[in-house]
Amino acid sequence: MKILILGSGQVGSTVAQNLASMPGNDVTIIDIDENALHNIGSRLDVQTMLGNGASPLVLKRAGAADADLMLALTRSDETNIVACKLAADLFNIPGRIARVRSTDYLEYGAPGDEEEGNSLSIFDITESISPEQLVTERLVGLISYTSALQVLRFADDKARMVIVQARKGGLLVNKEISQINRHLPEGVDCQICAIYRNNHLIVPSAKTVIIEGDEVFFVAATEDVAAIMRELRPKEQQNRRIMIAGGGNIGYRLAKQLETQYDIKIIEFNQHRAEWLAEHLDNTLVLQGSASDETLLEAEYIDEIDVFCALTNDDENNIMSSLLAKNLGAKRVITIVNRSSYVDLLEGNKIDIVVSPHLITIGSILAHIRRGDVVAVHPLRRGTAEAIEVVVHGDKHTSALVGRRVSEVKWPQGCHFAALVRDDEVIMGHKEDAMMADGDHIIFFVSRRRVLRELEKLIEVKMGFFG
Repeated sequence: MKILILGSGQVGSTVAQNLASMPGNDVTIIDIDENALHNIGSRLDVQTMLGNGASPLVLKRAGAADADLMLALTRSDETNIVACKLAADLFNIPGRIARVRSTDYLEYGAPGDEEEGNSLSIFDITESISPEQLVTERLVGLISYTSALQVLRFADDKARMVIVQARKGGLLVNKEISQINRHLPEGVDCQICAIYRNNHLIVPSAKTVIIEGDEVFFVAATEDVAAIMRELRPKEQQNRRIMIAGGGNIGYRLAKQLETQYDIKIIEFNQHRAEWLAEHLDNTLVLQGSASDETLLEAEYIDEIDVFCALTNDDENNIMSSLLAKNLGAKRVITIVNRSSYVDLLEGNKIDIVVSPHLITIGSILAHIRRGDVVAVHPLRRGTAEAIEVVVHGDKHTSALVGRRVSEVKWPQGCHFAALVRDDEVIMGHKEDAMMADGDHIIFFVSRRRVLRELEKLIEVKMGFFG
């Protein structure tokens, strides 16, 4: 497959690394930064082209006429959407994916537009990726569950994967996993698909004992998540008071989505933006000032805040305001950090949860470019592992999975079957006699990313396959 990538920033370079490692891919990266291109060209087996990705001449020189896929991932929305329009009209590139940050393009639709509320269709973009929207969804999930480290949604939110740290007082702590059903209400089930203990993976079995401090990855039907979390941690007070530092796109979206459910305060440094927020938010208290102002935080009773979210565009400001808020008594702190090197240093120390917009964005892009019908990809453990949702198609003659029981399939080592979703039913992976059918959504936890190619081969429909 011939692939053009516009932009060699953190998102573009990481996606290029993923694609270049797959056999049969011919990747070309276009950027206006000569140094960035030199760096990425020396690390990866890719071609590089210096120039503006929205230039027809540059696209032609990069081989757009023969390309199968364009990924427009620059920091400029306008460059990305113009490039996609050119890719469609001039070069007939079949796949055109654009990274679009501005809400204007996402929320305003042209009259009669079939995709009401979205104006991107007029630019012939086949798929759009909105980092702000993706990050907001992740933050909503984290706030919904008091102690979750991550909350991932699958199959139109019929199932969720939750990562939680086991704590003393949880009913299942210091007990075997096989005992979990003794405490759960009738009809409630889950699949514990991974445990990380001191950063080392433990593949759980019925005899595995969960101890305090374990990071437990489990999948359950969405309505059952809260009951299962009670097994792993003592009962905790629900979140009520939330303080948001930063009233940009993400801060505004988060406040708008949650302001009817929680008591929300938002701190914005820019006076004009603060006034705009006050006009557009109905039940949120907007404060103009600095989130790293100790006097302001204390005056707004930071010690009574359940969740403090640092959501500005500046990593250093987010880190400092989060550390200050935690020191002044905020119960839980969630921080957006763009630099991946910072994520490793911060999470689990004073800051409870570090959210990486780049990793979330990359996961969404990978879902569109993986082989087979991949619905969702969520990088985990700083990108070393993944949670994947796929839809299986075909029949016993054209698929290695359809028409077979879970126990009959030889899964790649490091690939763990977590759950199967069929219509409104969520079937856990420990039910090995479950039969897979055409259209089923299957959720996997992949602890070793190098087995992904083997998994892709399993889920592909193969004409003439007789397994």
